[in-house]
Amino acid sequence: MLLAVVIVAAGGVALYIASSIDPIHDDPAALPSVAAAVDAGPYAEAVVSARRAARELIVAENVPGLSIAVAADSNIVWAEGLGFANLEKRVPVTPRTRFRTGSVSKTMTAMALGLLLDRGRLDLDAPVQTYVPTYPRKQWTVTPRQLMGDVAGVHRVRDDQGDRPRGQCERLDEALKIFDTEPLLFEPGTQYRFSTYGWILLSAVVEGAAGEPFPAFMSREVFTPLGMDRTLIEAADQDADDVSNLQGASKTDYGCFFGAGGYVSTPSDLVRLGSAMLKPGLLQPQTIALLQTPLKLKSGESTGFALGWKVDTVALASKPTRVVRHRASLIGSALSLSLFPDLGVVLAVSSSNQNIVAVDLIVSQIAEAFADYR
Repeated sequence: MLLAVVIVAAGGVALYIASSIDPIHDDPAALPSVAAAVDAGPYAEAVVSARRAARELIVAENVPGLSIAVAADSNIVWAEGLGFANLEKRVPVTPRTRFRTGSVSKTMTAMALGLLLDRGRLDLDAPVQTYVPTYPRKQWTVTPRQLMGDVAGVHRVRDDQGDRPRGQCERLDEALKIFDTEPLLFEPGTQYRFSTYGWILLSAVVEGAAGEPFPAFMSREVFTPLGMDRTLIEAADQDADDVSNLQGASKTDYGCFFGAGGYVSTPSDLVRLGSAMLKPGLLQPQTIALLQTPLKLKSGESTGFALGWKVDTVALASKPTRVVRHRASLIGSALSLSLFPDLGVVLAVSSSNQNIVAVDLIVSQIAEAFADYR
């Protein structure tokens, strides 16, 4: 007997189907575990507390497996896989297990756009056709800034799936053809609405501004400098044993997403990306600040969403704490990438099923543990 739960997640409603009402794990202490050899330093007590909480929540929430990584002051202080990446085959989660990143991919694309901005190759307020001349002009002008803030109104209007392009695309121009003839849903800057299609278009902006294929620029200019050697665009022929739970999920579902949701990665790689958003290095300080500043609509109302990142304030250790984050629930996985600039802490959690509720609970417990010991 299966247990179905409807969850409102980033980008819409996700259907999480639990593996079974029967418990997957019985004892938090007996969970299979593979940890990376890292130095926790002054955060050793925080890691012990967070690990205990994560194990208990995995059992309580009936999650097959999790991968967790935490970076503090730009150093990874904890990276561990718990439970199973594939329940049927009893394949354990390890820190090197790749997970689909879904809309968290947008944070990587935002990093690339920030780099092009720093290099003077991108004007955020230019018409998008400056970089993607094949994209037809619409009833209003659309800019990269509006696309990054999800206020551009770029959607596939006559698609019952809404934000789900289908099929396999070898090149970005194939993905653009899925929606490029559609009118805008609203005047840019007047509404906020999560848009996968807008970020596919932004992938083409990166390609046009860089003057080279999107995957090549991402690999050389973002992933290699940050040491993200387990991050790549998911291929149709991806080895199913290399990515969590692909055996139970369509391998073509995300073939046209590119920088909107087409990547596979690890929590360790994701916290490396997040750490680059906390201090200058890959990006200039003013660009880091820009990417973390929520947009305002023409009405003056804040969207709460910056350029690729959701910005919130949460209570940690009884103090209001700023968090910059993105999360996703998709076929085969759920994950969250959270930056806590006030703490200098970045954490990423990936689950081998779609239970975003469990991921959110575990993120909160880990963040609380590190805030307590900060």
